[in-house]
Amino acid sequence: MRYALFVPIVATTLVCITTPAAAITNGIADGDAHPEVGALVDDKPNPDRTWTYCTGTLISPTVFLTAAHCGEADQGTARVTFDKRYKRGSTLYTGRFIQDSRFDPKAELHDMAVVVFDKPVPGIKPAQLPPAGLLDRLKADKTLQTSRFTPVGYGSLNPTKQKGPERSGYHYTDIRHQTTISFKGLSRRWLDLSLSNEGDGSTCFGDSGGPNFLGGPTSHLLVATSISGADDACKSTNYDYRLDSASARKFLGKHVTLP
Repeated sequence: MRYALFVPIVATTLVCITTPAAAITNGIADGDAHPEVGALVDDKPNPDRTWTYCTGTLISPTVFLTAAHCGEADQGTARVTFDKRYKRGSTLYTGRFIQDSRFDPKAELHDMAVVVFDKPVPGIKPAQLPPAGLLDRLKADKTLQTSRFTPVGYGSLNPTKQKGPERSGYHYTDIRHQTTISFKGLSRRWLDLSLSNEGDGSTCFGDSGGPNFLGGPTSHLLVATSISGADDACKSTNYDYRLDSASARKFLGKHVTLP
Protein backbone atom coordinates (compact mmCIF):
# COMPACT_ATOMS: atom_id res chain seq x y z
CA MET A 1 0.00 0.00 0.00
CA ARG A 2 1.01 3.65 -0.34
CA TYR A 3 0.81 5.43 2.96
CA ALA A 4 -1.29 8.53 3.48
CA LEU A 5 -0.82 11.05 6.25
CA PHE A 6 -3.38 13.72 7.07
CA VAL A 7 -2.20 15.91 9.92
CA PRO A 8 -2.44 19.58 10.90
CA ILE A 9 0.95 21.20 10.41
CA VAL A 10 1.86 24.61 11.75
CA ALA A 11 4.45 25.92 9.34
CA THR A 12 5.59 29.50 9.94
CA THR A 13 2.30 31.45 9.95
CA LEU A 14 0.17 29.00 7.98
CA VAL A 15 -2.14 26.50 9.65
CA CYS A 16 -3.97 24.03 7.40
CA ILE A 17 -4.93 20.41 6.86
CA THR A 18 -2.31 18.87 4.63
CA THR A 19 -1.80 15.81 2.49
CA PRO A 20 1.25 13.58 2.31
CA ALA A 21 4.32 14.48 0.38
CA ALA A 22 4.58 12.32 -2.62
CA ALA A 23 6.02 12.07 -6.10
CA ILE A 24 8.21 14.47 -8.02
CA THR A 25 6.27 16.83 -10.32
CA ASN A 26 7.80 18.90 -13.12
CA GLY A 27 11.03 16.94 -12.71
CA ILE A 28 13.38 14.65 -14.59
CA ALA A 29 14.70 11.15 -14.08
CA ASP A 30 17.49 11.29 -11.50
CA GLY A 31 19.58 8.60 -13.16
CA ASP A 32 22.82 8.09 -11.25
CA ALA A 33 22.89 11.57 -9.70
CA HIS A 34 21.79 10.42 -6.24
CA PRO A 35 22.51 6.70 -5.79
CA GLU A 36 22.13 7.16 -2.01
CA VAL A 37 18.38 7.78 -2.48
CA GLY A 38 16.30 4.62 -2.33
CA ALA A 39 12.72 3.45 -1.97
CA LEU A 40 10.77 1.24 0.39
CA VAL A 41 9.42 -1.77 -1.51
CA ASP A 42 6.19 -3.54 -0.66
CA ASP A 43 5.81 -7.31 -0.33
CA LYS A 44 3.28 -7.36 -3.17
CA PRO A 45 2.56 -5.01 -6.06
CA ASN A 46 0.13 -2.14 -5.88
CA PRO A 47 -2.99 -2.28 -8.09
CA ASP A 48 -1.07 -0.41 -10.83
CA ARG A 49 1.64 -3.10 -10.69
CA THR A 50 4.27 -0.82 -9.15
CA TRP A 51 6.06 -1.75 -5.94
CA THR A 52 7.59 1.29 -4.21
CA TYR A 53 5.63 3.27 -1.64
CA CYS A 54 7.97 5.70 0.15
CA THR A 55 11.41 7.24 -0.37
CA GLY A 56 14.47 7.63 1.85
CA THR A 57 18.20 8.26 1.93
CA LEU A 58 21.27 6.31 3.01
CA ILE A 59 22.89 8.43 5.75
CA SER A 60 25.55 5.93 6.85
CA PRO A 61 26.71 2.65 5.31
CA THR A 62 24.13 0.80 7.42
CA VAL A 63 21.38 3.40 8.08
CA PHE A 64 18.58 4.50 5.73
CA LEU A 65 16.48 7.51 6.77
CA THR A 66 12.77 7.77 5.88
CA ALA A 67 9.47 8.96 7.42
CA ALA A 68 7.83 7.29 10.41
CA HIS A 69 4.42 7.39 8.74
CA CYS A 70 5.80 5.08 6.05
CA GLY A 71 5.49 2.17 8.46
CA GLU A 72 3.55 0.78 11.36
CA ALA A 73 4.37 1.07 15.07
CA ASP A 74 4.90 -2.68 15.37
CA GLN A 75 6.68 -3.11 12.02
CA GLY A 76 9.85 -5.16 12.42
CA THR A 77 11.60 -4.88 9.06
CA ALA A 78 11.50 -3.02 5.76
CA ARG A 79 12.89 -3.71 2.28
CA VAL A 80 14.86 -1.04 0.40
CA THR A 81 16.00 -0.69 -3.20
CA PHE A 82 18.61 1.76 -4.46
CA ASP A 83 18.05 1.00 -8.14
CA LYS A 84 17.22 4.09 -10.19
CA ARG A 85 14.38 2.03 -11.67
CA TYR A 86 13.01 -0.72 -9.48
CA LYS A 87 11.73 -3.85 -11.14
CA ARG A 88 10.97 -7.25 -9.75
CA GLY A 89 14.25 -9.04 -9.21
CA SER A 90 16.21 -5.86 -8.38
CA THR A 91 18.59 -6.05 -5.42
CA LEU A 92 16.84 -5.50 -2.08
CA TYR A 93 18.30 -4.76 1.34
CA THR A 94 16.25 -5.78 4.37
CA GLY A 95 16.79 -4.08 7.71
CA ARG A 96 15.16 -3.29 11.04
CA PHE A 97 12.51 -0.56 10.80
CA ILE A 98 12.79 1.82 13.78
CA GLN A 99 10.46 4.79 14.25
CA ASP A 100 11.26 7.80 16.42
CA SER A 101 9.64 6.78 19.71
CA ARG A 102 8.18 10.29 20.03
CA PHE A 103 6.19 9.96 16.79
CA ASP A 104 2.40 10.09 17.10
CA PRO A 105 0.52 9.19 13.88
CA LYS A 106 -2.22 11.65 14.89
CA ALA A 107 0.24 14.54 15.06
CA GLU A 108 2.89 16.04 12.82
CA LEU A 109 6.06 16.00 14.91
CA HIS A 110 8.97 13.54 15.00
CA ASP A 111 7.98 11.93 11.68
CA MET A 112 11.29 10.10 11.28
CA ALA A 113 12.31 6.48 11.00
CA VAL A 114 15.39 4.53 10.00
CA VAL A 115 16.00 1.17 8.42
CA VAL A 116 19.13 -0.34 9.97
CA PHE A 117 20.99 -2.99 7.95
CA ASP A 118 23.19 -5.68 9.47
CA LYS A 119 25.88 -5.08 6.84
CA PRO A 120 26.99 -1.94 4.97
CA VAL A 121 25.33 -1.25 1.63
CA PRO A 122 28.18 -1.71 -0.87
CA GLY A 123 29.23 0.81 -3.48
CA ILE A 124 27.06 3.75 -2.32
CA LYS A 125 28.39 6.86 -0.57
CA PRO A 126 25.92 8.09 2.09
CA ALA A 127 24.45 11.58 1.92
CA GLN A 128 25.96 14.35 4.01
CA LEU A 129 23.94 15.47 7.05
CA PRO A 130 23.91 19.14 8.10
CA PRO A 131 25.62 20.54 11.20
CA ALA A 132 23.37 21.77 14.01
CA GLY A 133 21.52 24.99 13.22
CA LEU A 134 22.80 25.29 9.65
CA LEU A 135 19.52 26.61 8.23
CA ASP A 136 19.18 29.22 10.98
CA ARG A 137 22.64 30.57 10.18
CA LEU A 138 21.91 30.66 6.45
CA LYS A 139 18.67 32.52 7.10
CA ALA A 140 20.41 35.04 9.35
CA ASP A 141 22.98 35.91 6.69
CA LYS A 142 20.26 36.13 3.98
CA THR A 143 21.64 33.15 2.05
CA LEU A 144 18.73 30.79 2.64
CA GLN A 145 16.13 33.09 1.08
CA THR A 146 17.72 32.74 -2.37
CA SER A 147 18.82 29.11 -2.05
CA ARG A 148 17.60 26.35 -4.32
CA PHE A 149 16.74 22.85 -3.12
CA THR A 150 16.68 19.49 -4.90
CA PRO A 151 13.99 17.00 -3.81
CA VAL A 152 14.42 13.41 -5.00
CA GLY A 153 11.90 10.59 -4.87
CA TYR A 154 10.14 7.60 -6.41
CA GLY A 155 6.55 8.85 -6.07
CA SER A 156 3.79 9.78 -8.46
CA LEU A 157 4.47 12.06 -11.39
CA ASN A 158 2.25 14.99 -12.37
CA PRO A 159 -1.33 14.27 -11.21
CA THR A 160 -4.01 14.49 -13.90
CA LYS A 161 -7.69 15.28 -13.47
CA GLN A 162 -10.10 12.38 -13.79
CA LYS A 163 -13.85 12.11 -14.16
CA GLY A 164 -15.80 10.65 -11.28
CA PRO A 165 -15.33 10.86 -7.52
CA GLU A 166 -11.52 10.97 -7.62
CA ARG A 167 -10.21 14.51 -8.05
CA SER A 168 -6.80 13.55 -9.39
CA GLY A 169 -5.01 10.63 -10.96
CA TYR A 170 -1.54 9.68 -9.77
CA HIS A 171 1.05 8.02 -11.97
CA TYR A 172 3.74 5.79 -10.46
CA THR A 173 6.73 4.43 -12.35
CA ASP A 174 9.11 3.03 -9.68
CA ILE A 175 11.72 5.41 -11.14
CA ARG A 176 13.80 7.84 -9.09
CA HIS A 177 13.18 11.46 -10.13
CA GLN A 178 14.47 14.86 -9.07
CA THR A 179 13.34 18.47 -9.38
CA THR A 180 14.21 21.91 -8.00
CA ILE A 181 12.18 24.01 -5.58
CA SER A 182 12.52 27.37 -3.83
CA PHE A 183 12.65 28.55 -0.24
CA LYS A 184 9.49 29.88 1.38
CA GLY A 185 9.87 29.84 5.16
CA LEU A 186 11.67 28.40 8.16
CA SER A 187 10.36 27.58 11.62
CA ARG A 188 11.76 25.69 14.58
CA ARG A 189 11.26 22.23 13.04
CA TRP A 190 10.00 22.86 9.49
CA LEU A 191 11.48 23.99 6.21
CA ASP A 192 8.77 25.28 3.86
CA LEU A 193 9.51 25.06 0.14
CA SER A 194 7.34 26.34 -2.71
CA LEU A 195 7.09 26.60 -6.48
CA SER A 196 8.13 30.26 -6.59
CA ASN A 197 10.31 30.33 -9.69
CA GLU A 198 9.85 29.18 -13.27
CA GLY A 199 10.92 25.57 -13.57
CA ASP A 200 10.22 24.70 -9.95
CA GLY A 201 8.69 21.32 -9.21
CA SER A 202 7.23 19.66 -6.15
CA THR A 203 6.99 16.42 -4.21
CA CYS A 204 3.86 14.27 -4.35
CA PHE A 205 2.43 10.93 -3.10
CA GLY A 206 5.24 8.40 -2.74
CA ASP A 207 8.05 10.87 -2.00
CA SER A 208 7.41 10.83 1.76
CA GLY A 209 10.63 10.41 3.71
CA GLY A 210 12.73 11.43 0.73
CA PRO A 211 15.51 14.00 0.71
CA ASN A 212 15.61 17.71 0.10
CA PHE A 213 19.20 18.53 -0.78
CA LEU A 214 20.47 22.08 -0.28
CA GLY A 215 21.71 23.31 -3.64
CA GLY A 216 21.45 22.17 -7.23
CA PRO A 217 21.05 18.74 -8.84
CA THR A 218 24.54 17.55 -7.87
CA SER A 219 24.20 18.38 -4.16
CA HIS A 220 24.34 15.62 -1.54
CA LEU A 221 23.82 17.85 1.52
CA LEU A 222 20.59 16.50 3.03
CA VAL A 223 18.89 19.23 5.09
CA ALA A 224 15.24 18.09 5.32
CA THR A 225 12.97 15.15 4.58
CA SER A 226 9.69 15.37 2.65
CA ILE A 227 6.67 14.97 4.92
CA SER A 228 3.61 16.76 3.60
CA GLY A 229 2.15 19.18 1.10
CA ALA A 230 -0.63 21.74 1.04
CA ASP A 231 -2.70 20.29 -1.82
CA ASP A 232 -3.63 17.04 -3.56
CA ALA A 233 -2.40 18.39 -6.90
CA CYS A 234 1.17 18.59 -5.59
CA LYS A 235 1.60 22.16 -6.81
CA SER A 236 1.73 24.12 -3.58
CA THR A 237 3.88 24.45 -0.45
CA ASN A 238 5.94 21.46 0.70
CA TYR A 239 6.43 20.99 4.44
CA ASP A 240 9.76 19.31 5.15
CA TYR A 241 11.24 18.15 8.45
CA ARG A 242 14.51 19.89 9.31
CA LEU A 243 17.46 17.62 10.05
CA ASP A 244 19.60 20.35 11.64
CA SER A 245 17.19 20.92 14.54
CA ALA A 246 17.90 19.73 18.08
CA SER A 247 14.79 17.54 17.93
CA ALA A 248 15.84 15.73 14.75
CA ARG A 249 19.44 15.37 15.88
CA LYS A 250 18.30 13.72 19.11
CA PHE A 251 16.86 10.84 17.08
CA LEU A 252 19.52 10.74 14.39
CA GLY A 253 22.32 10.73 16.95
CA LYS A 254 21.13 7.36 18.23
CA HIS A 255 21.92 5.78 14.88
CA VAL A 256 24.69 7.78 13.15
CA THR A 257 27.61 10.04 13.99
CA LEU A 258 26.51 13.64 13.45
CA PRO A 259 28.62 16.50 12.12
